[in-house]
Amino acid sequence: LQQFSDTGSRKEHVKITSESKPGFLERLSETSGGMLMGLVTFLLAFYLLFTNEGRALRTAKSLDEGLSLVIPLDSIHSISQQNEGRLVHLSGALSTSKPLFDPSYGLSIQAVKLKRNVEMYQWVEYEDSKEYEENGEIKKETKYSYNTEWKSEVVNSRNFDREIGHKNPSAMAVESFTAVSPNVQVGSFVLSKGLVDKIDDFKQLSLSNLEDPHADVTRGGDYFYHSENPRRPEVGDLRVSFFYAGLSGDDPHLGSADKVTVIARQRGDQLVPYHTKSGDILEILHPGDLSVEEVFQKEHHSNTMKTWALRAAGWLSMFVGISLMTRIFYTLVDWFPVVRDLVNIGLKAFAFCVATSLSLLTISLGWLFYRPLWALLLALLSVVPILVARSRVPPKKQQ
Repeated sequence: LQQFSDTGSRKEHVKITSESKPGFLERLSETSGGMLMGLVTFLLAFYLLFTNEGRALRTAKSLDEGLSLVIPLDSIHSISQQNEGRLVHLSGALSTSKPLFDPSYGLSIQAVKLKRNVEMYQWVEYEDSKEYEENGEIKKETKYSYNTEWKSEVVNSRNFDREIGHKNPSAMAVESFTAVSPNVQVGSFVLSKGLVDKIDDFKQLSLSNLEDPHADVTRGGDYFYHSENPRRPEVGDLRVSFFYAGLSGDDPHLGSADKVTVIARQRGDQLVPYHTKSGDILEILHPGDLSVEEVFQKEHHSNTMKTWALRAAGWLSMFVGISLMTRIFYTLVDWFPVVRDLVNIGLKAFAFCVATSLSLLTISLGWLFYRPLWALLLALLSVVPILVARSRVPPKKQQ
């Protein structure tokens, strides 16, 4: 059953769908499927939490190994054969062999990367749904609203609830792309692809110094518009902006070339990945002129942040998994509103406590496996509060 209720404008409408309330067996069947999914999520959480500790330790060991072996270079313009195959540290300005350009818009820049970002003015559909029970049926009221926006991806209007009046083109006449310089250097050293990939601090390029490239293209601010009236765009109109990363030459408008700090293995005139004894790869690039200590401090901080993020993700996976596996108890009592609400609160509290306990236990097992000495110290420290508490209890008086 569908009921349509239009507000005065075609840009918004409401649809109400209804279906009979699912029976007990149907709800039980759905819960059983959720329990299986919950079990998979629960087991994945153990794997994520346990292996994360090993990854964190391996990365930390590799960084410590790198710090003990790295050699700061005296000059980035001369290549010493004594450093062949060794881990080196250098800082300097980026340089590229030739500028990157976009002939379609008459634009060129001496940089490591040039990104053309194309957006199309399109219809976008928004949904706002709410469910309620009426006359023994589950009804869903969905409010659909439509707005026109600049989007960098094609929005498929065929999936709209109402495509009539909100139809988008199926493709863009101009494509987005990113050009990357084939040869990037710091002094006399050529950067590997992995190092070049790390140069991703994109800044928008000002178009104020450029002319309109075609008669059907007009410039407005930092955009080129394929539109008859950029101030009042129509669906299907395009606007193009440009971004650059790693300025590699002195530019009168953008300033001097960007400086970077690199730690990698020297192989001839190339800087390539360094394989540590711990099994990790060191191929580090940071913007700016940084000392060896500053680079490794940043890397250790990044490793710590990643470790805690994955621990949080593991705990959340475990919480969701336990919630799905215990959902059957909620289903068994869901026809008693008061009991159902109490059971729901109890199940959430149970999932929270068990997920927290099992996450801590898994992390401690990871420490025991990867860091046995630290795990032993942690266990000894955990006994201290109990001993302190016992020492403060007055001895019983002799009878």
